[in-house]
Amino acid sequence: MDHLIYTAMSGANAAAQRQAVLSNNLANASTNGFRAELSTFRAVPVRGDGAPTRVLAVEATAGHLDTPGSAQRTGRSLDAMATGNSWFAVQGLDGTESYTRNGSFAVSPDGTLLTSNGLTVLSDGGSPISVPTGAEVAIGFDGNLSAKVGNQPPTGVGRLKLVTPTTDDPLKRSTDGLFRATSGDPLPNDTNARVSAGVLEGSNVNAIETMVGMIQTARQFETQMRLLQTAESNDKSAGQLLNVQG
Repeated sequence: MDHLIYTAMSGANAAAQRQAVLSNNLANASTNGFRAELSTFRAVPVRGDGAPTRVLAVEATAGHLDTPGSAQRTGRSLDAMATGNSWFAVQGLDGTESYTRNGSFAVSPDGTLLTSNGLTVLSDGGSPISVPTGAEVAIGFDGNLSAKVGNQPPTGVGRLKLVTPTTDDPLKRSTDGLFRATSGDPLPNDTNARVSAGVLEGSNVNAIETMVGMIQTARQFETQMRLLQTAESNDKSAGQLLNVQG
């Protein structure tokens, strides 16, 4: 009887994990630069004494959907979209260099260039970017930043660090939602990377596809629960038969 119980429990646990991933994706369907998280599972036979009749669902290495989101033109001078497979470098809350596709920037009261959620944007030298007080900032196609104060001519204040991951050192999502290199080391600045100013990249989550997946996963979970109920019912019936007085 435990064969059915553990198999159904494994399937239900996998369905619950997939549902959590899909729910998080759907919640971020309107988050700029969000990459849909993928969940994968594989069947693993249980080895032991007797016939190998049990197969459990085990989570496999998962990643993220790497297709770009739709471009949304805003016309705002501090909005930028990295083209191709390039990413903006920012400083995570833990102090490490991290990467994001969200190019909605702002200038803090002390002149530091930040992301829309308050993370420090890094320059091609790996340091924060400072902007003069009251300056109008423009982002060039190559990531160079220029600041104009009043009627004075624009002056360069730095260049955005743009990185392009490789197959040897791909990016992986961290628990804080930012991406970091698999090796743990900062990626080098890509001088060939380009950006589109006045444009933001939307989420690459397909809301309809995600909702369909959530419905399918919910039905799978219900099926596993019914199997557990069936196992419980069979166990009670077997116990009653054993208690029959002969």
